[in-house]
Amino acid sequence: YMRILRAVYNRAVEKELTEQKHPFKHVYTGIGKTVKRAIPLKTIKRIKELDLLLKPHLEYARDMFLFSFYTRGMSFIDMAYLKKSDLKNGTITYRRRKTGQQLTIKWEKCMEDIIAKYGTNTATHYLLPIITNPCSDERTQYRNAICRINVALKEVAKLAGLHIPLTMHVARHCWASVAKSKNIPLSVISEGMGHDSEETTRIYLASLDTSVVDKANSLILKDF
Repeated sequence: YMRILRAVYNRAVEKELTEQKHPFKHVYTGIGKTVKRAIPLKTIKRIKELDLLLKPHLEYARDMFLFSFYTRGMSFIDMAYLKKSDLKNGTITYRRRKTGQQLTIKWEKCMEDIIAKYGTNTATHYLLPIITNPCSDERTQYRNAICRINVALKEVAKLAGLHIPLTMHVARHCWASVAKSKNIPLSVISEGMGHDSEETTRIYLASLDTSVVDKANSLILKDF
């Protein structure tokens, strides 16, 4: 019930019906210890370098996975609802649908390359090719997309020689794992991923300057 209540509260914050006060920060809502899902940076590079031109559905899934990694492990639902207007002056600014927390990410060339590959859909105000039909239910398009992508990522994993299931959520774990391997402080990692509770990050965060997080992301992406 507490998880449902938290979800309702966060949706109200998203719709700007109330201010985000983080009332569930110290309340257990069923978030247990997460099973380690991260894969090493060299494996992510191998996934990036796969030649998938003859398999566009796999290439699309791989690119969405990489975009999530590039954007500090942005969740797929936030990617789906990312608007063109959220990209301004070299930064993406968006509000997490799960927590209502606002995040700002420096726009990097690797992100631009993915957007450029798929072009701009003038029929929709969304940035990524996930919700593409303005005449169809957006939630259904999002759900169908995540299902198709996760199925395709299983095949991508096989082509890359992986023996673990690959999903969009793995990209989020990967960013945190790679950041930690580069000795980036846990507080910076937590801020970068938009964590808002001790249950999720095991550390209580003070607000950090965005440039600190952007520097961390640039440090990770320079190896690509």
